[in-house]
Amino acid sequence: MNKTKRFCAIALAAMTAATALAACGAEPAPSTPATTASDNGGTTVVSNADAVEDPLYGEGQNGAITLKVWGPDAAQAILKEQCDAFVQEMKPYAPSGITIEVVPQGEDVAATQAKTDITAAADVFGFACDNIDGLVKAGALLEVTGAEKDFVVENNSESSVAAATVDGKLMAYPETGDNSYILVYDKTVVSAEQAKTLEGTLEACKAANKKFIMDAGNGYYSCMFMFTGGLKINGLSPEGVQQFTDYDEDTVAKTVVAFQTLLAQYKDTFMSGEASKVVDGFKSGTVGAGVDGSWNFASAKDTLGDNAGFTILPTINVDGEDRPIINMFGYKLLGVNSQSKFPNTSIELAKYLTSETCQQQRAEKLNWGPSNKKVAESDVVKNDEALSAILAQSANSVPQSGLAGTFWTPVGTFGSKIIDFDNMMDIDAAKDLVKKTIANVKDE
Repeated sequence: MNKTKRFCAIALAAMTAATALAACGAEPAPSTPATTASDNGGTTVVSNADAVEDPLYGEGQNGAITLKVWGPDAAQAILKEQCDAFVQEMKPYAPSGITIEVVPQGEDVAATQAKTDITAAADVFGFACDNIDGLVKAGALLEVTGAEKDFVVENNSESSVAAATVDGKLMAYPETGDNSYILVYDKTVVSAEQAKTLEGTLEACKAANKKFIMDAGNGYYSCMFMFTGGLKINGLSPEGVQQFTDYDEDTVAKTVVAFQTLLAQYKDTFMSGEASKVVDGFKSGTVGAGVDGSWNFASAKDTLGDNAGFTILPTINVDGEDRPIINMFGYKLLGVNSQSKFPNTSIELAKYLTSETCQQQRAEKLNWGPSNKKVAESDVVKNDEALSAILAQSANSVPQSGLAGTFWTPVGTFGSKIIDFDNMMDIDAAKDLVKKTIANVKDE
């Protein structure tokens, strides 16, 4: 089955069986009721019997369908191409035509604006998965149900589907599986063997008189100090308070002390700074390795060429045991505006933009890591050191979902105290700091 037929058979499940068969030349797909926005931001079922003559359930009968899509600056060109392809695919099913306006909008800003005024937001918009709870609470997202939910679950990784799910309801479409960070290094400074351990990486940088950089005062990165010891987030309480799993105090404390002790040992090599400084340091020749995010992979490749190394976060030795460093791993999602005037077309567009075809294109052109299971197994990913590493890191991670806004500042402050080498910690002091950090997250 070619790409067009596959899309028609799966993504257009809301059509009648006869229309699907005639248009795609494929086996008829089961008909599914459409969903439209209700006053409270939920969903309302519309009977197929009311819309047999129009595959989009009446949308566009009184004029062209007009949609707005928000996406990040870096993806504007390919997003426009994909939206144009979607319009062409949908021509037989939208006799009055479809017009899509693609507008640059960063994921964080998009989520904030959608929560503030969903009526002014785009019909389809991208956001980072840690914003999903707030968007659901604001009634901004149309729930993904029926055949659409089956489509998402079947095609995407279990962890990305979990990140798009709130209280057992699928509320968005996974778009990427790479919103995280790994070890990026200069192969002329750090060998692949040395990059396996934090001790080896720091020693290699020291020997070459180069810096090792991570943003230790930023909660997004400093959470690794506790997560590596076994602490995990556990969603939000009904009141919106951050919850954590039970943890072994001794193990977490020993891990925190191990990080502080090791970084203090290499305090002339270690430098805390924004992730962007890693590539800046590669350019200036002052940095040998660092903790950097997927959004900077292309810049690292451009700067170091064949000497750009990418691997999962290294291990750290804790009380004689090499423990894998556990980080926070997120996903980018596409949401459908609960107040869209064209909810059915918006649903089909969200499905199309997160389909295997579109994720494959973004992996090839933007180096974005996929959430789609087939694309994750494709040559474009397997043959790419950076994409392979970021997807592998997901196995050593805590999902970036179910997060309270109060998480970031206390955990960032915690990280700053870990790299305060004038105040070295023992096990009891580390236990106390972890407890206080958790309490501050819950109380802020």
